Amino acid sequence: MSMVDITGKPESYREATAKGRIKLRAETVKRIEEGRIEKGDPVYAARIAGILAAKNTSNIIPLCHPIPITNVKVDIRISASDMVEVESTVKTKAQTGVEMEALVATAVALLTIWDMTKQYEKDSEGQYPHTLIRDIQVIRKVKE
Repeated sequence: MSMVDITGKPESYREATAKGRIKLRAETVKRIEEGRIEKGDPVYAARIAGILAAKNTSNIIPLCHPIPITNVKVDIRISASDMVEVESTVKTKAQTGVEMEALVATAVALLTIWDMTKQYEKDSEGQYPHTLIRDIQVIRKVKE
């Protein structure tokens, strides 16, 4: 096992965007919209968590190269009465791409939303029958 050798590759502008969704109870999404989440604002916290995750991807994914990230943007929006969507875009000028960074940013942002809203998502047995993270995928990749 080894990292891919990128020593001879030239630096180029690279960008990747990933998105995903979390399904929550409609009541939980309404709480988010109204600012009534006890832990604080999950959208704000998820943005920060996503940015930090992108910057630390090589510490999480074992054979990922550490990349000098030049920009991370994490957009979060309510896309339905029971759905929150996260879209993360990562930019760099490097020898390898930033798809993993965009995916990790999106996944961690979604997990942060789950963590901050879990008390409203549990059923009477402490389970999460309505909560679902799904459709995490790279939707755009640029190399110039």
